[in-house]
Amino acid sequence: MPELPEVETIKNDLRKVILGKRIIQVNIYNPKVIRQPGSAAFKKDLEGLRIKDIFRRGKLLILELSNGKFLTVHLKMTGQLVLPGGSKNSRVSFALNGGMILDFNDQRLFGELRLVSDWKELAFIKRLGPDPFDLTFDDFQGKLLKKKTAIKPLLLDQSFISGIGNIYAAEILFRAKINPQATAHSLAKEERFILYKEIQKVLRSAIKHGGSSVDDYVRVSGKKGDYGRLHRVYNREGKPCFVCSTLVKRISQGGRGTYFCARCQH
Repeated sequence: MPELPEVETIKNDLRKVILGKRIIQVNIYNPKVIRQPGSAAFKKDLEGLRIKDIFRRGKLLILELSNGKFLTVHLKMTGQLVLPGGSKNSRVSFALNGGMILDFNDQRLFGELRLVSDWKELAFIKRLGPDPFDLTFDDFQGKLLKKKTAIKPLLLDQSFISGIGNIYAAEILFRAKINPQATAHSLAKEERFILYKEIQKVLRSAIKHGGSSVDDYVRVSGKKGDYGRLHRVYNREGKPCFVCSTLVKRISQGGRGTYFCARCQH
């Protein structure tokens, strides 16, 4: 699933090419991805509107429209936004003025498109924790000290902090030299501070490199993100750690695979 850096990259890419564009026509090839309203109303209400702004909340992409409504895009597992579009595999395509076509692709049909009056009223948005870039160290530290759960699953908990998924939780903890099984409240103050700093550093670096193209993620241009080559533990089970040469381990936490170096992250 695209995580914060991937959605932020898509947001930044889209802002360069479709901001201010008008939606001339909406073609719906598979209505399953339209979650709100019905597909006919979705098409009718979107056509003719201009894209005023594009921003992100957690892993959700939000397009502000000229009538005050919002088009929200949740890519889920395999969703993509690609331009130029026109692919026969597109689930929904948006024809924009100037001859541009933006495709929403989604192989597994888990993605969600919504046209809403107020994105802040979406149920899952109300449950989201703070964005990592909006969180001060004092706030982060205070939240950690209240939690007796393992730190890796906690970083994946979107009600605790939004936008971090399996890839970046593993990479952040490796760079912070923290064992993913350590309980959050047991971390020393220095460890909490290093963890906070690594969250910021890893996410910003991943955005700079266009995200990680693991599985289906691509940038708006269709090109892959470049951060995957900087992964230190994610998906490297049985391979030597880049720091100490110990073989990277994989364990299961909360039904998710966790990659770490038992020596570096003791």
